[in-house]
Amino acid sequence: MVNFEGQVVLITGGAGSIGQSVAQGFLAGGAAKVVLLDNSDEAIQKAVDALGSRYPARVSTVRADLRNVEEGRNAVRGVLDAERKIDVLFNSAGVNRRKPSIEITEEDWDFVLDLNLKGLFFVTQEVGRHMLARRSGCVISVASVSSVRGHRNLAAYAASKGGIAQLTRVLANEWAPYGVRVNAVAPGYLETGMTRGYLADSSVREGIVKRIPLGRIGEPEDVVGAVLFLASDWARYVTGEILFVDGGRTVD
Repeated sequence: MVNFEGQVVLITGGAGSIGQSVAQGFLAGGAAKVVLLDNSDEAIQKAVDALGSRYPARVSTVRADLRNVEEGRNAVRGVLDAERKIDVLFNSAGVNRRKPSIEITEEDWDFVLDLNLKGLFFVTQEVGRHMLARRSGCVISVASVSSVRGHRNLAAYAASKGGIAQLTRVLANEWAPYGVRVNAVAPGYLETGMTRGYLADSSVREGIVKRIPLGRIGEPEDVVGAVLFLASDWARYVTGEILFVDGGRTVD
């Protein structure tokens, strides 16, 4: 149903659970090259080992700490030098520090916002320069149910994800005349490295599941279809949207 033949896809947080699942989706859809950007050499190598054996020569990597704006820009420029284009940017990199708002330090705030929002913006800006010049491209970012819900102990995370939702709408409005679409997916609770410890508490897990109409915690693979749809020609008239992938959490 989707065809990404000949396309180059850049995935930030590409070594993470969601990043790898989405990378596999693009590769299965025929993408010419999927570039995994992450800040951990070990994690990147594991991702390449997992994906590269099935799709040799179609997976490459770039290491960068997106909290450093210039590192992020240079990473994008390196991808463009090597691949000559970027058709799809999937912003998946993200972190969290779960604690009561009254206990959040400046370091906590910067740790979360500098990657989740600031880093995302400046990578997207750098890719956007290229896409606007080509008058073609697609940006998809990972927002969250926390973009619109006031979940406890997530002040910094929710602020970053709410910022991503609004940034998505602003960029969609600005870049539409150039043929560049900008959307986001907003997952609910998923089984990822970020949530594994929190969800290991059976009482926490049961309480969350009770508030999800579909009755289960999501998997990274549950996000793939939404991302591929937004990146495909099926969504050629869709921009500025936040697509919730939450098992119905936001309607409860």
